[in-house]
Parts: sequence; structure tokens; C-alpha cells
Amino acid sequence: MALLNRLALVTGANRGIGLEIASALASEGCDLVMTARDGKTLLQAARKIEKLGVRVLVQTCDVRSPESVDHLFTLVRALRRPLDFLINNAGIGHPNRPVTELPYPMWQGVIETNLTGMFLVTQAALAVMKQGSVIVNNLSIAAERVFPGSAAYNASKHGALGFTDTLREELRPKRIRVIALMPGATDTDIWKTLWPKAPRGKMMSAATVAQTVVDALLLPANSAVEKLIVMPAVGAL
Repeated sequence: MALLNRLALVTGANRGIGLEIASALASEGCDLVMTARDGKTLLQAARKIEKLGVRVLVQTCDVRSPESVDHLFTLVRALRRPLDFLINNAGIGHPNRPVTELPYPMWQGVIETNLTGMFLVTQAALAVMKQGSVIVNNLSIAAERVFPGSAAYNASKHGALGFTDTLREELRPKRIRVIALMPGATDTDIWKTLWPKAPRGKMMSAATVAQTVVDALLLPANSAVEKLIVMPAVGAL
């Protein structure tokens, strides 16, 4: 129970990588704030996590909305505990479309969720974080690679990497570590949107990605993983 009595906030915690990270943290004794847009699946996920014996605050939140994020952190501050770990995991994809056929609302929704949402949550979280805390931004390998037909997704992840790298430099003097999590193809529901016929059998499990995150968090305070890349053994899909 290496993370006993620590507190982590996980966005997009109702499924996929977010849920597996929450579960892995709880297995190490970490208390949790779990948030997502879908209240029903979020509550179901939280009930599973609570069985691991940790305290869980469950709150729906739309990371695109400053008002929704403010309400979430009103509840976090009411816990009167510092936030040790922020896991910015909430993200969405979009159907394969060339730029000429990409509807603006689709572009806007992806950018607001994957990039603006990360900014809003991080800005609010920093008020309750202290020296020794860690921020993990789940970016995907798409933060450095380009996948045709995924312009909004690529742009959001490239922008999020720029935000993450800037944040890291700004927080070094405060001794708050910032990790860019960049997993390759992982077997989650996002493929139903990005590539419905993707070969799931060649992908990593979300649990594998979650374990690499926990391992990085357990590093001594005088060391840091700044970019965490984990890929399927079979290579890029």
C-alpha cells in the first residue's frame, strides 16, 4: 500500500485507461476523486473501486465547462486535503474525416475536451497541490505522430503536449512533477469512434498502461519520468 493516505483526482475515470488507473491507484491505498461526464457509468465504476477499501469522492464533471470544473473543485477543497496526483485522462476521438470534410462542431468538441479541458482542470488543481505532487497528462502517441483523417484529434494531442511541456518547466521550481503519458494503441472504447475495425488483439490492455503510471508515481522524489511512452510489442498499428 505504497500510496496509503494519498489523494488522486482522475478525469474520465468511468472506463478505459482512466478506470484502470483509478483501480491501480486504489490497489496501492490511494484515495480518489473520480469524475466523468456520464454519471451512471461513473457511479458503477466508483462502486467497484470502493470495494478495494479506499475513500472515493464521485462527482460528474464536464471538463469543457469552467463552471462544472469550479463546482468539482469546490468539493475537492471541502475535503481539506492536498491533492497529491492529478490524472488528466478525459478525452474523445472523432470518426475518420479528411480536413475538407471535418465538421466544425466535431473539431470544436475534440479540442475543447482534449485540450481546453486539460487546461481548466489543471489550473484549478494547482491551487490544492503542493511540493511533491505529480500531474499526469494522458496524451496518446498521437501527440508526436500524425494519423491522416484524425486532424482534430492530432491537433488536440499535439497542443496538449505543448501545454504539458510548458507546465513542467513552470512547475519545476515548485517541485511538482509533470508526466506526459503517451501510450500507443490500447484496447479501449475510443476505437469504436476512431477506427471501428481496428485489430484490438494487437493492442495493449488499459491495465498495462495504468501499471506504468503507478510505477512512475512511485519513483523517488529526486527523480522523474517526463515522457512515458508505452507501446504494443507488435509495434504501431
